Amino acid sequence: MVLPFCPAAIVLDVNETLSDMSGLSARLTDVGLPADSARDRFTAVLRDGFALTAAGRTADFDRIATEELGRRLERVCPPARARSAARHVTDGSKDLPIHPDVPEGIRHLRGHGFRLLTMTNGSVSSTDHLLRRAGLREHFELLLDSRQARAWKPARTAYQYVLRKARLSAEQVLLVAVRPWDVDGARRAGLGAAWIRRSAPAYPSYMSPPTLIADDLVDLAVRLARAH
Repeated sequence: MVLPFCPAAIVLDVNETLSDMSGLSARLTDVGLPADSARDRFTAVLRDGFALTAAGRTADFDRIATEELGRRLERVCPPARARSAARHVTDGSKDLPIHPDVPEGIRHLRGHGFRLLTMTNGSVSSTDHLLRRAGLREHFELLLDSRQARAWKPARTAYQYVLRKARLSAEQVLLVAVRPWDVDGARRAGLGAAWIRRSAPAYPSYMSPPTLIADDLVDLAVRLARAH
């Protein structure tokens, strides 16, 4: 594999790219929601965040997520239980595990000399907590989020904010994400972008193609080291 450029910095998405949202399944069933509803709930939060950004507004990820969860709980919980049920699920969101490939992949990427940053539509505080629990915070130079950028990815403004904070040009940065819309947004903003496939069957043909595709973060580190 020959990359069209050699990235100086790698910007990692956080939700599902680093964190494993399946860790919420047990807490969701505890409060009467389907075990597999975590992804549907996350998709609903993204939908509303994207809509606000498209309309020229923005809102905090946690605020949208809390209200969306409350609406779901109203369907299955008596009002008196809804608040404690929401707290039970929210507490689980703060302690999500990371995917098994993440620690080794991050250490390999840093060992090869890449600057590492994160950019999330969630919050810096959640990212910091996630990385500290995993013993990986020391490997990251900057933690960024959509609240600081005042725009959610995949808006071009969000990626431009990353470039300003990193003091790099688009050609020097590689975004890494599991979600094709994030890859597409980065590519349209001029950045390189790696799609982490994990178990996904195929990349959508109607989105901008990724600069490279990797099975997981370890595979990404190996591919970048060979091309470095």
